[in-house]
Amino acid sequence: MILATRNAHKLREMARLLPGLALEPLPDDVEMPPEDGDSFAANALIKARAAHAASGRPAIADDSGICAEALGGAPGIRSARYAGEGASDGENLRKLLREVDAARGSRRAAYVCAIALVDAAGERVFEGRCEGRLLREPRGEGGFGYDPIFVPDDTGPDDGRTMAELSPEEKNAISHRGRAARLLAAHLAG
Repeated sequence: MILATRNAHKLREMARLLPGLALEPLPDDVEMPPEDGDSFAANALIKARAAHAASGRPAIADDSGICAEALGGAPGIRSARYAGEGASDGENLRKLLREVDAARGSRRAAYVCAIALVDAAGERVFEGRCEGRLLREPRGEGGFGYDPIFVPDDTGPDDGRTMAELSPEEKNAISHRGRAARLLAAHLAG
């Protein structure tokens, strides 16, 4: 199955989440269309459709991001490019913190992931969420993106670790991407 990404980190993470699938990265010669959908599901479908059309093989793609309550759900589908095209994870994270601090509102946030599957049988989308809160300062060395400032609710009220401080197994058990991947795996299992 094709995973519509060339991101080695995402390929490793999805391989851990879907151990029964042989995932291959998007071939270098496949041109991906712009992610101009209005939702995580729409963007995941854009990528999965393109990979399926180019390869003729079943394809999956995900789109995910963080939605801050104080910002009306932003950055949302623009999470990867929040501080501008080509911005680093650190630049995106710092912009989010500045804007949430300026809003002086809730620090509640949710990670959201949509995984699209496109194959000969049609198209399906599986969605997962992970609710939590945003810290004021980054903490932890693991994970990527906004993980160093996101404390998930699922670890319990007495556990203040960020996603970047959890082991990969702990993170996968509660993450938005882990939840969406388990729904996909259950669908594929029958």
